[in-house]
Amino acid sequence: MTTQRIAFSTLAFPDASLASAVSMGRSWGYAGVELRLIDGELIDPAMPAAVRAAVKQTAAAAGLPIVAVDSSIRLTDDESGAELRKFLELASDWESPLVRVFGGGLPGGGLERQARLASAARVLKASVPLAERLGVAIGVETHDSFSASSVVAELLAMVPSAVVGAVWDSHHPYRMGQQPADVWSDLGRRTLLAQVKDARRDATRTDGWQLVLLGQGEVPVREMLELLGGDGYEGWISVEWEKRWHPEIEEPEVALPQHLSVLRTWFTELGAGA
Repeated sequence: MTTQRIAFSTLAFPDASLASAVSMGRSWGYAGVELRLIDGELIDPAMPAAVRAAVKQTAAAAGLPIVAVDSSIRLTDDESGAELRKFLELASDWESPLVRVFGGGLPGGGLERQARLASAARVLKASVPLAERLGVAIGVETHDSFSASSVVAELLAMVPSAVVGAVWDSHHPYRMGQQPADVWSDLGRRTLLAQVKDARRDATRTDGWQLVLLGQGEVPVREMLELLGGDGYEGWISVEWEKRWHPEIEEPEVALPQHLSVLRTWFTELGAGA
């Protein structure tokens, strides 16, 4: 893992065109882009062919590979299978290696929980042949009812395929009381993408947390990177600055250069080099 593998999510740019977002990201030194917003809007896999081509050309013109295509798919929803197939084809068109999905909601326990997990596993299993043919993997993020990596691991154990893995969001497992070593123990080599963000507890907020610039919160991102690097992770590190969902946080022109600077410093300290 090196500093050459740092990407950013377009979630940081709710008010910018894709062309502006990738141009700025490239000018700051990022090496890849994770697509969540296109021209400020969530990705529609039914977009016309001409629009698909324009997105690919825009990223290529900036010299940024599309490291992941982020969907809003929740595997426990009834129509998730059909939507996942569309996103796999879209990612393939953009030569992206990964589609990010959410697990969705789970009951607290019992037979209904197991049935929901089994349903999510069936969606993934049904998508494996297409994913293998297209060369696009599916990453289940540590998010929603799957925020704890142990729950993601439980699902992945039901789908033993190299094209199905995890997206490790630094914040959500920590909210669930987990440390990086716990997450890596659960997910290990099935980690396909590492998303980084920092936050601190804030009792005045509905969700109890305030997103902050990297290194200014309590999420153990540095320890996460140390662990990933020490165990030979070679995937992308992606900065997910959630400006779309949290308009009060700093502008991307402030946050993204700051994140990259801190990440480079940490990589140097950890011996990754530049």
